Amino acid sequence: DTIEPVDGKRYIHHYNFPPYCTGETGRMGSPKRREIGHGNLAERALLPVIPSEEEFPYTIRVVSEVMESNGSSSMASTCGSTLALMDAGVPLKRPVSGIAMGLIQEEGKTVVLSDIQGLEDFLGDMDFKVTGTERGITAMQMDNKATGLTPEILTQALHQAHEGRAFILKAMLDEIPAPRETPKDTAPQIITIQIPTDKIRDVIGSGGKVIRGIQDDTGATIDIQEDGNVFIAGTDGAAEDAAARIKAIVKVPEVGEEYLGRVVGIQPFGAFVELLPGKDGLLHISRVAQGRVDKVEDVLSVGDEVKVRVLEVDEKGKISLDRIDKPEAPAGSKPASHHEGKREERGERKPRRHPGDNGNAGRAPRRHHEG
Repeated sequence: DTIEPVDGKRYIHHYNFPPYCTGETGRMGSPKRREIGHGNLAERALLPVIPSEEEFPYTIRVVSEVMESNGSSSMASTCGSTLALMDAGVPLKRPVSGIAMGLIQEEGKTVVLSDIQGLEDFLGDMDFKVTGTERGITAMQMDNKATGLTPEILTQALHQAHEGRAFILKAMLDEIPAPRETPKDTAPQIITIQIPTDKIRDVIGSGGKVIRGIQDDTGATIDIQEDGNVFIAGTDGAAEDAAARIKAIVKVPEVGEEYLGRVVGIQPFGAFVELLPGKDGLLHISRVAQGRVDKVEDVLSVGDEVKVRVLEVDEKGKISLDRIDKPEAPAGSKPASHHEGKREERGERKPRRHPGDNGNAGRAPRRHHEG
């Protein structure tokens, strides 16, 4: 707990400066004021070019291990962090370089120094650190021991710093001109997808059954946010497998789409085909084959895979399907015909009456009595 309102970071820079960097002996424990300050400066220098969480959903930690110090180790950490991040495949917006400027004032004369060494820092009147890209400055820090700094001195220092940063940046880009296209194989793959908020419960499942099943089957780690952002992490393709399963759960089939489905149920009027996990469609008996089929079981069985196309999705979400590449109806089945269908709808036709029978065909003639 701190007085800072921020309780988390995506980009963290740790700076280690052991006593032997300056030829001294001492205990190596928790970071001291120097380490914290220099680490914060190098961190601020890179923050403006770190990609957003949507572009690169990783938490990034960079550690600068300083081995020796006879110059600005914080500026070296800034340049080294840029190279390390680019080599790791982090898509920085632009590379950052840094340089420390010095100042010596004696007998009315002023000299601005570029890339000061330890002795110049100790005996000089200013330690002015500037970091930035080719387009501008990202961070600055100044230690000033001079009695006064004029706008002219600062202008000269900034101009020299600009030239120095450009010189150093060119040398850096000669080694690695751009971030690598993909992260290192040792880094876990992280995929971010967005799902509708009303589908979150479908992905989680009753008591978390669905999401736990995906994680157990794939080995990926899944984190679902309230706004529908889903972060999926894993190695060896686990994240991609988990993402595909989540997309299948929230996917809504649309008219015209084709699927290789599996028959999960058979009724007298047709077969239910699973298109996606938890999403079935009805393949009517009239569309299971070419020709008339007496029973669906004559053509399909539970577990069969069948290619289908979505014909209709009604307002309640019920899906009607048509079979692609229908087989011929089984032998013995009657071919469907237009006239036959209409005759079945009208029912059996009654015998035609002959003229004069008055509807008494088959009756005995009535007797006539004379009176």
